[in-house]
Amino acid sequence: MDDLTVLQKEIVACRLCPRLRDHCRHIAQVKRRAYLDQEYWGKPVPSFGDPEASVLILGLAPGAHGANRTGRMFTGDKSGEFLYRALYETGFANQPTSTNRNDGLALKGAYISASAHCAPPDNKPLPQELKNCRPYLERELALLENLRVVVALGRIAFDTYLSLIDERLAFGHNVIHHLKPKLIASYHPSQQNTSTGKLTARMLREVFEQARLASPR
Repeated sequence: MDDLTVLQKEIVACRLCPRLRDHCRHIAQVKRRAYLDQEYWGKPVPSFGDPEASVLILGLAPGAHGANRTGRMFTGDKSGEFLYRALYETGFANQPTSTNRNDGLALKGAYISASAHCAPPDNKPLPQELKNCRPYLERELALLENLRVVVALGRIAFDTYLSLIDERLAFGHNVIHHLKPKLIASYHPSQQNTSTGKLTARMLREVFEQARLASPR
């Protein structure tokens, strides 16, 4: 088994945050009415993508009825629909949709991780919970040997990454910071941002077009 696969198995088995584990299990038992016939994942969600990736996409945390249900990052909710369409249009994904972890989706040159791997209540992990998850991201960064660009989706992901590299930078949508690897911030593709027009499909596509230009093909 390769080191990234071993790491993802460790993430799925993680017990460091009892509050988050309890929440994930509770959501998996209660379910949403539309998904009553489905078996929820209800555990920490592993990272997903191409181990040879030049672009790392860092999100916040699994959605309660999205990734916490399907077991794959940004899969099964509106945020994922928005993100994977942009990845497909910029050549990072082989299809524009992501409905379940067996739907054939594959990433090319991209890898998706999270600041917290468990779905938090109200989408708000506590500072200590983010700190507990940080070593997993640190190890991923070391194992992704071809990494050239990090795309941080949202302020929390941006700050989480900065805490690892000991930098203090201002958040700005589609602003590129010339570090190694390069860092690009984006508004998170949450339904709140996309439904209000704070983040449009074109705006997100432009982020990944810039990531494509900043990373080798």
